[in-house]
Amino acid sequence: MEYEIVMGLEVHVELSTESKLFCSCSAKFGAAQNEHVCPACCGMPGMPAVLNKKAVELGIIAGLLTNSEIAPKITFDKKNYFYPDLPTGYQITQLFAPICKNGHIEIDTSKGLKTITLKQIHIEEDAGKLVHDNRSGTTLIDYNRAGVPLIEIVSNPDFRNSEQVIAYLTKLQKLLSFAKVSDCKMQEGSMRCDVNISVRKKGEKKYGVRTEIKNMNSYKAIERAIAFESARHIEILTSKKEELTQETRGFDDNNGETYPMRSKEDAHDYRYFPNPEIPPVEISDKWISEVASKISETFEAKYTRYLNEFGLTKQDCEILIANIGAVKIFEDLISFSIAPKDAANWIITDLLGLLKTEKKDIESVELDCKKFGKIIELVKQNKINRDIGKAVLQLLIKDNALDIEKHLTANNLYISSNTEELQDIIQTIIKENPKPAEEFRAGNEKVLTFFMGRIMKATKGKADPKIVGEMLNKILAD
Repeated sequence: MEYEIVMGLEVHVELSTESKLFCSCSAKFGAAQNEHVCPACCGMPGMPAVLNKKAVELGIIAGLLTNSEIAPKITFDKKNYFYPDLPTGYQITQLFAPICKNGHIEIDTSKGLKTITLKQIHIEEDAGKLVHDNRSGTTLIDYNRAGVPLIEIVSNPDFRNSEQVIAYLTKLQKLLSFAKVSDCKMQEGSMRCDVNISVRKKGEKKYGVRTEIKNMNSYKAIERAIAFESARHIEILTSKKEELTQETRGFDDNNGETYPMRSKEDAHDYRYFPNPEIPPVEISDKWISEVASKISETFEAKYTRYLNEFGLTKQDCEILIANIGAVKIFEDLISFSIAPKDAANWIITDLLGLLKTEKKDIESVELDCKKFGKIIELVKQNKINRDIGKAVLQLLIKDNALDIEKHLTANNLYISSNTEELQDIIQTIIKENPKPAEEFRAGNEKVLTFFMGRIMKATKGKADPKIVGEMLNKILAD
């Protein structure tokens, strides 16, 4: 019997606001535990909730980017459940009048384009973070994240395999991070995914029993969880040794298996009701137009422009547009008259690798692109070789104040144009290696690579490879 996997996603994306959704505490990631909290965050009575306007505007942008209908009026509701990371005993969210409905996103898969439809996007506050200490058997709570604004993007059950899921999440990540709706850093928890998964016989229309895999924040974990859970469903349906139940499950990344957390709740279990403390918010066409005018070039438009205007390859475009930091450096280099292909090559081949070595994030690194451009030009003009250029770039990453020309002069790193000195070096190396020289004269031109390596090493990389090649051929031929 052939089975079909059916999945829908709930993607939680923390919004790029300075403050939390209903108070003035900082929403920034990375603070010490419980540093960004106040009586409102901790659920103290008598603390009125004041809505963050920027969060609503970012929700509008998310709706525009996902081709969604933006509601003319939104309201907020209370979702009631008791859990230690939720100090009030309820979460402020949107059920009855969410900010967006009926959107869609087109994804590119190995079998062609596929449209994923969205049920809705709603704004809600995040919960705190539980930290489990297995040694002491205790659980600690960090409320820094409690009240941080997020949007939940709820898709319809349009996914049939993990490839489609990853393509969709990648597209969302690019759309939202480029528009600065969120930084979408999965490793920091600012983008998390719940997968609702069921299995049915191929050709059936009725959905199977659904389980929800909660709070995954890496593509690899999501793929593994889908593979395990779908296989578990099929095994139960095939063997009929137990009954498949609707439940919420977690994913253990260590053993690659899901595990039960609790029975899966329905909407009525949360006892939703309108929040009387937060008045309805009207979203006019004028407001939507004002917000839309602030949206910069989307990643899709930029991708097309880079392909057509700069003649970059698809692979280069995908790597560059993977984050805003690379795009900024690329466009800064172009503004300093660096050829687009040269700029892309240096960023992808050299800069990204060096930043990884230095354990620095390209979005946060301070890099003087005028000096970076100078390095590229010096290499292109054969004044320094590529290895030296890369070494100087590494120094520039560490010290933005580096004087490149002084450094090159002080360390005698410019390519030598002294042909007499170079001739002596070449002749010495040929004399020290008579056998490869004989092989060359017998017709084996591959030995040139051997000689080139020895000569460049002897000159500490300062010789012009083109001149070396010409002189080497001439001397060997004599």
